[in-house]
Amino acid sequence: MPEPRPHGLPLAGYGRRLAARLIDFAIVLALNVLVNGWFVWRFLEEMGPYWREVLRRAMEGDTSREGLPQIGEQAGGLQLAIVAIAAALWLAYEVPTTASSGQTLGKRAMRIKAVPLAADEPLGFGRALARWNTYGGVPTLLWCCFGLGLLIQLVDALSPLFDHPLRQALHDKRAQTVVVQLPDPAPTERPLNDSSDPRENPHDRNRKT
Repeated sequence: MPEPRPHGLPLAGYGRRLAARLIDFAIVLALNVLVNGWFVWRFLEEMGPYWREVLRRAMEGDTSREGLPQIGEQAGGLQLAIVAIAAALWLAYEVPTTASSGQTLGKRAMRIKAVPLAADEPLGFGRALARWNTYGGVPTLLWCCFGLGLLIQLVDALSPLFDHPLRQALHDKRAQTVVVQLPDPAPTERPLNDSSDPRENPHDRNRKT
């Protein structure tokens, strides 16, 4: 059975999709370092005394929990702020560009594009938001719940490997999208009647004529 070609384009391979996601992750991580760095530093300060003492006791074989330093009162609020800011930065980076062009910077670099399954048109904000919310929005907010959000994101990231024939991730299924590979740009060809040497100085060429 031939592989589907949505809108006449081949499906994007998993390697390209993974590479695009890693590029986008690196960009969002850099944004978080700039915007979220102070909150992370404050959170570590609040948690530092507790975890240092836990580590010291563990190295000595002491498993007791009595007399441990109190976790700072602001730790919980800082943790929520860090996660909320991370989700907001990710949304601002990904949803508008995906809505208008179907591509993030990572997808542009890998020449792949998210398109609606049923029609050859831009995704639009609603579909782009639903797509991102499945693997970015809700799971990111669940990072605090014993790693549940990370588990959801891992399952979603691996899901195209097991979907046939359209290789849809869970977020593709929710938004009714599919990821296709764009053709490589055509090489620029020199005109057939141009026999001049490109290294030749234009002034020398004029003197010859």
